[in-house]
Amino acid sequence: MKNYFFKKNDKIGINDILKCINKKKVSKNFIVNDIKELDTAWYKDISFFSSLKYLDSLKKTKSQIIITNKKYLKFVPKKAKVIEVNNVLLSVAKITSIFYPSALDDTFDDQVNSINSKNFKKLKTGKNILIGKNVKIGSNCSIGHNTIIEQNVTIGEGCNIGCNVILKNTIIGKNTNILDGSVIGKKGFGFFPGENKNIRYPHIGAVIIGNDVEIGCNNTIDRGSLSNTVIGDGTFLDNQVHIAHNVKIGKNCIITGQVGFAGSSTIGNRVLVGGQAGISGHLTVGNNVQIGGGSGVIKNIPSNTKVMGYPAKTIKKFLKENKLNE
Repeated sequence: MKNYFFKKNDKIGINDILKCINKKKVSKNFIVNDIKELDTAWYKDISFFSSLKYLDSLKKTKSQIIITNKKYLKFVPKKAKVIEVNNVLLSVAKITSIFYPSALDDTFDDQVNSINSKNFKKLKTGKNILIGKNVKIGSNCSIGHNTIIEQNVTIGEGCNIGCNVILKNTIIGKNTNILDGSVIGKKGFGFFPGENKNIRYPHIGAVIIGNDVEIGCNNTIDRGSLSNTVIGDGTFLDNQVHIAHNVKIGKNCIITGQVGFAGSSTIGNRVLVGGQAGISGHLTVGNNVQIGGGSGVIKNIPSNTKVMGYPAKTIKKFLKENKLNE
């Protein structure tokens, strides 16, 4: 998928990559197309393997250049060229920065101007709305007071965008409502603790919001790092929900107030999450799952399961244990 929000450097050679992570150059330099996750990488892309959670993706990847550490060398397919490093994710951050040098710059869009509703079909607007270049807005939309829509954002027809909303690095489907005060598409909280300073991880992904979605007041939805953050069709988010980078939420989910999703977790379809629950990162929650309010999810949850408590466990087990403790 083309990156609509960050310009890629198309002249990165393998020796440029090796140099930036302090590795010895090779005699035969060649152009590397891009850096991508295992699932989406093509044979000319560089990818990485840092956890056994992604072993299935490693087996299926088309990438022929894999960054990994000594611990995981034995798992890399023989067809792939391997770059061995001590810290995989730190190396990936450095390489991403040379492909997308502007990705760490998350300042405001200084090219925005006051919106002219005449440029869009049947658009209802409030006051003091700012809009960037190449923004696309479908017919029959409305945008509230003091909202900022930065460059290249796409909004489908029939959408309602509230007051004091900030949209950047975002693509929105049809008939979606985004309520007041939401901030969507800012960079995620990705960094590496260093001895002298924390090192930021560049975020080159986007936020993809489907059709018939509702985003409540004061939601914060971070864009992806290498992949995208995705909200599926028909999903409703209550107020003050936080969704971190790379999270994938399925269709027709109901997420109530003050729920937090850590990065890179995948949530299935028709999932119900009670207020103030927390879902840890890099987890998979199946379809038709119900998670009770205040729960802490720290491991994968299979489909058609009801869980509650911390750590989250089946409702039957939770009620049994709490009855014994009365």
